[in-house]
Amino acid sequence: MVIIKVMGGLGNQLQQYALYKKLESIGKDVRLDVSWYKNADLQAEVLAERKLELDYFEGVSYKEATPEEVRSVRGRTLDEKESIKSKIKRKLMPSSNMIFEESDMYHEQVFGFTDKYLEGYWACEKYYADILPKLRQEIHFPQIQDKAVASQNEALIRKMEETDSVSVHIRRGDYLDATNRVIFGGICTQDYYQAAISHIKEFKPDATFFFLSDDISYVREHYQDSNYEIVDCNHGENSLYDMMLMSRCKYNICANSTFSFWGARLNKGADKIMIRPSIHKNMQVCIPEQMQELWKGWVLITPQGKVVGGEH
Repeated sequence: MVIIKVMGGLGNQLQQYALYKKLESIGKDVRLDVSWYKNADLQAEVLAERKLELDYFEGVSYKEATPEEVRSVRGRTLDEKESIKSKIKRKLMPSSNMIFEESDMYHEQVFGFTDKYLEGYWACEKYYADILPKLRQEIHFPQIQDKAVASQNEALIRKMEETDSVSVHIRRGDYLDATNRVIFGGICTQDYYQAAISHIKEFKPDATFFFLSDDISYVREHYQDSNYEIVDCNHGENSLYDMMLMSRCKYNICANSTFSFWGARLNKGADKIMIRPSIHKNMQVCIPEQMQELWKGWVLITPQGKVVGGEH
């Protein structure tokens, strides 16, 4: 049995779910361990409180790992301490370790595992690119309960359908924390966004750009143009509908954020242009040939505003 640990925000949850569906599609006995969301202590390392949002979506279905199944593969549940005996065994017999931790952008070996507990975010497009069309058909956003919010979103969707609409995601929020800034900061610069906007305009000169962000005041201050529209209707528990709006745009400019990656991935447009930063974290190095192989169909732009690859 292969068990995938689910953790993080909605974008990460969708990636872990996509890997689950990919492994399931090739005949693996696979489960999702969602216990990370059931114990606040397990989320101590993250700055923003996270909820299991996968279950909000119609069409999302999975087998949840029981505590007994987690123990049978991992040796212990997430909230149980590792025994001294287990630590010694792992040290003396590394091959006995049933936990596989993501340490690179792509791990081909995950498809060969039969008994393993997988810990990671699995952002790379190559893991599940071939099943994304199926996922787009299966994953449906939940109905908006607030009538006023629903009306605002419906009006925006109509505008997106009537124009050459482009979503522009700007993530700040927890990325402004000192620790996160070292990891994620300085990547999606104004040079990045201006280059991405210019790239779209080469193909769609009359495009309308819909800006979505967790820091609307910053966007209002820095991005003003007659063909810019700032989206400010989804807050709190309704924030996931910003991803829905991204998916309804014809083209997508992403932050270094899995949230906007999935806004682009769920876009059903046959001729869509998806733009992402050339690196996700500052410790990564962009090797264009490698990135084009692992992220087929994406346009890559550096923090300095240079287009380094992609297809459309």
